[in-house]
Amino acid sequence: MTDSKQVQADRTVFFVSDGTGITAETFGHSILSQFEGLQLRQVRLPFIDSPEKADEALQRIERQRQSDGRRPIIFSTLVNPEINDIVRSADALFLDMIAGFVGPLEQEFGIKSTHTIGRFHAVAGSDSYKKRIEAIHFSMAHDDGQAHRDLDQADVILVGVSRSGKTPTSLYLAVQHGLKAANYPLIPEDFARGKMPDVLYRYRSKLFGLTIAPERLAEVRNERRPGSRYASLENCRMEVNEAETMMRKESIPWLSSTTKSIEEIATTILTLLDLD
Repeated sequence: MTDSKQVQADRTVFFVSDGTGITAETFGHSILSQFEGLQLRQVRLPFIDSPEKADEALQRIERQRQSDGRRPIIFSTLVNPEINDIVRSADALFLDMIAGFVGPLEQEFGIKSTHTIGRFHAVAGSDSYKKRIEAIHFSMAHDDGQAHRDLDQADVILVGVSRSGKTPTSLYLAVQHGLKAANYPLIPEDFARGKMPDVLYRYRSKLFGLTIAPERLAEVRNERRPGSRYASLENCRMEVNEAETMMRKESIPWLSSTTKSIEEIATTILTLLDLD
């Protein structure tokens, strides 16, 4: 059971699955992206494949409800009815992503579904699924410049100032397209030297830049570190200007994430780097 990055959150969202939880998380993110301005703590509870694990998940959800003082949201892809009923008993908004689609399809087809976990996750044996899992692991290991090893395997390396959208874009490319996407922050030390991190010059053809309006960047950073120099509008203007100047100097293709969805950003990257 793994938590996402900790933030000051309005509400906690759980993605509960008898498998990896990637399906629940991806679909849940697509829905939650329609609601702007919410700070959501996101928790993935994978491999809930027994009543005992379901009870543990239920207790975890209940503890979070008591801590938050508000009902959590649950996105579930649990197939087993017994396990599903245990988690559903939580005092939470329970969104059953299996029943929501299987029921209408049973009615349309005129046959009952098998409710078999193995059938639902049969895709796990496919080359496409394995490629996506490898890409997700790669992208997480190479998030925020934390690893230099195996960068030659990257399909794309995103660069830009902190909080410009590099991490969610990297993970989207991995989950949706099976691409190994690394990302590196451009920081004041780079601007002072007038150079990107040295390791990036070896992979210039894989670089793609993200920028963001300074005003929006200040808003995002203030949610994380309110009142700090890091989040000040003056500093954000400086960093964005320096990053864009560096991208132009190095002839790196780039775009602004300010008004674009992750889907739009990903499509542009796929097209410009000829990855589709």
